[in-house]
Amino acid sequence: MKIILFDPFSGAAGDMIMGSLISLGADGSKIKETLESILDISMFFEKKIKLGIESVDVKFNIPGFETARSYREIKNFIKGCGLASDIENDAISVFGILADAESKVHGKPIEELHFHEVGQTDALADIIGSCIAIHQLGTREVLCLPINTGTGTVNTSHGIMPIPAPATLEILKASGLEFYGKGNTELLTPTGAALLAHFAKTIPSIPAGKVRDTGHGAGDIDTDWPNVLRTFMIETEKSLSRDEVEVLETNVDDVTGEVLGNLFDRLMENGAKDVSIIPATMKKGRAGHIIKVVTHSHHGEELARIIMEETGSLGIRAIPTKHRYIADRRMGTVELEINDIDYQIAIKIAHTPDSGILHISAEYDDCKEISKMTGIPVREIIRKAQTKARDKYE
Repeated sequence: MKIILFDPFSGAAGDMIMGSLISLGADGSKIKETLESILDISMFFEKKIKLGIESVDVKFNIPGFETARSYREIKNFIKGCGLASDIENDAISVFGILADAESKVHGKPIEELHFHEVGQTDALADIIGSCIAIHQLGTREVLCLPINTGTGTVNTSHGIMPIPAPATLEILKASGLEFYGKGNTELLTPTGAALLAHFAKTIPSIPAGKVRDTGHGAGDIDTDWPNVLRTFMIETEKSLSRDEVEVLETNVDDVTGEVLGNLFDRLMENGAKDVSIIPATMKKGRAGHIIKVVTHSHHGEELARIIMEETGSLGIRAIPTKHRYIADRRMGTVELEINDIDYQIAIKIAHTPDSGILHISAEYDDCKEISKMTGIPVREIIRKAQTKARDKYE
């Protein structure tokens, strides 16, 4: 099984993702031909040295003045490009992730939004070109190491914003991609975040396998380190991914249900993958609970501290690192039209390379919000969203 692994130690942008995939083996000439046939652009890609690292630099020449586009305009444009259905669906889903993030940040329905930076022609080219490149490489699994977002502030059409920019942060939150901040500049753009959120799932370290090829996509700015996106093609015989986790455990017998509920929320907000609170009979017949937390090891110490703070426990058992087998997961979006209004719903898709899709689930928070706005029961929204997702992705 072939796996694409992104290593965003210097962040990611749409052109860096496309450049790294071309460097990895995607056909840049065919991507250029397609993009120039559907967009009023000229595309250039060439090898560039970034502090000693050979990479592919992608640039676009865009004539004329551009206006902001609505999500509906972007979606209709992509549908009219004559792309293969898989590429079309992926490109629309990536823009759906961007639209959903912008909607949450600005507190406006998607149909009222007009995109500035992410609606420009170069963003369209970055997203469509990257979707084409991933399909050309023929892999069914895409992984991503934790992403360096950079730190500081960035100028946007809405003024000076902290890094990660609000839309970027919203995408990271919704997708579950892991990230950190290093370097006093913006390294992860909303377009880069949306592409990774759609195609990839986070893995804490390079998985076992044979590296068949590597690629590097050049970033625009110059930094004290090679500003490139490194990408691997890894071959493995396994159809299920392996992940390394740490299990934290403690017993408590004098903690109320309200405190346990608050503990559950704090643990999930601070990096826990799963939390179980199990009723138990303790010594001397006292009623108590066993608290179990599954997390990646780099979150272990922080989560143990939270358990001690919230419960008064004097010790936390850290069970040695365990391997778990997990299905591949990726995010998508579907659109429901209710009373002539389009609503975006995030979809989580679990699959394996050899047996296809295992499970599709709609994001509950999105469905709950739409239920409040429309008066339709949330379970009906979930059913409609998952039915549409199966039609789209299976």
